[in-house]
Amino acid sequence: MNTISSSDSDWVKGAKDAQVVLVEYSDFQCPACAFYFSLLKQLDQEFSNKIQFIYRHFPLKQIHVNAESAAWAAEAAGRQGKFWEMHDMIFENQATWSSQKNTEDIFLSYAQSLGLNSNQFKIDFDSNEVKEKVTNDYAGGIESEVNATPTFFLNGQKIKNPSNYDEFRNIIKEAIDSNS
Repeated sequence: MNTISSSDSDWVKGAKDAQVVLVEYSDFQCPACAFYFSLLKQLDQEFSNKIQFIYRHFPLKQIHVNAESAAWAAEAAGRQGKFWEMHDMIFENQATWSSQKNTEDIFLSYAQSLGLNSNQFKIDFDSNEVKEKVTNDYAGGIESEVNATPTFFLNGQKIKNPSNYDEFRNIIKEAIDSNS
């Protein structure tokens, strides 16, 4: 099954009534995901009024030992309305935290710099609800035959990862043009 649809638990940005929806299954510790993070920021700047972006967690814990805690940090920040800000901060600082043994203090410092309530962040970081959200995203990825990160679905269909910004831009532009 290489098709997916959006859900109420998704982290979404961009146009609410977009005809084009890009879903990314990603791992915060994955170097390739960090590469695509910069491409997606460019796409968001250019197409945010025409496309909807959805982020789903797919931490590859077997090879990225801090990926799951990074996902928990983003979810905990999201409970205070700062998912996307934490998402960006985690990717932008991947080299700083990815090789550390204790990432919770690092992510707490990010939460503080975003103006989040530290005590609530810690509670949410450790909560079953946050862990279940990450687990459910991962399970949905497995169900959708995600086996690597990042994996993208455009309008519900799995696409081959573009090799650069121009290629990604052309895929998005073509989808927008065919849906207008």
